[in-house]
Amino acid sequence: MAVEYITAIEPGVAAVPRLAARGVTVGYGDRTVIDALDVTIPPGVVTTIIGPNGCGKSTLLRTLTRLLKPTSGSVVLDGEDIARLKTRDVARKLGLLPQSPVAPEGLTVADLVARGRHPHQSWLRQWSSDDVSVVERALALTGVSDLADRPVDSLSGGQRQRAWISMTLAQGTDLLLLDEPTTYLDLAHAIDVLDLVDDLHESGCTVVMVLHDLNLATRYSDNLIVMKAGSVLAQGHPRDVVTPELLHEAFGLRAQVVEDPVGDRPLIVPIGRTHVPGLAD
Repeated sequence: MAVEYITAIEPGVAAVPRLAARGVTVGYGDRTVIDALDVTIPPGVVTTIIGPNGCGKSTLLRTLTRLLKPTSGSVVLDGEDIARLKTRDVARKLGLLPQSPVAPEGLTVADLVARGRHPHQSWLRQWSSDDVSVVERALALTGVSDLADRPVDSLSGGQRQRAWISMTLAQGTDLLLLDEPTTYLDLAHAIDVLDLVDDLHESGCTVVMVLHDLNLATRYSDNLIVMKAGSVLAQGHPRDVVTPELLHEAFGLRAQVVEDPVGDRPLIVPIGRTHVPGLAD
């Protein structure tokens, strides 16, 4: 399937990508995971990377944030080669929530969120009232102000994810990359975190995340990147790219795609081994 790129922008207005990979090849040791991949992150939308286990989703996200160095190709952040930027400058431009982050024992939510201000500190610029205001706003945006004095390790899974997202917001960036933010959360807490992501998008953030739940990905995303074996099969709005044929090609999944009764997005109905009358094999 050819790569398809569709994004919702005003007609006649060229969207400058916030983040893009250009011919990126990257792997671990002698094993190549992504080979000569091109992908573009449009501004002002929620982009979700989906694909089967081991296809390179998290590897791509880690490469986009400069945690992994490609053996060839480049990552462009706001028009600049990310490899040439100072670490502090990258941290001022994008915030990353990695998989299963761990806070030091006893660290409070307020102290965790305050760490997001480190890229803005120097021996010339120490902690100020402006930093306090940014931290308070980040706590409020994520709904954890009342948890500020609680140790992070005492929180529920959903509360903990909100605290970590609050820390990334405190960096003062409107570009957020979230690696499986709903991992280990039950459905109610997962929806809670994704509703927060939706709120952040509405406030002007560009969000890139990796999700495993396909229906949550289609419901909360404006732009999907569908991967398989280190390559992009399709990219675009869920309505335009999610088809039974794509799901079979990417995941080996037999499914029907119907209209979501609570939104204008596709709803994926998996078909198991039980024979469904009238459905061709």
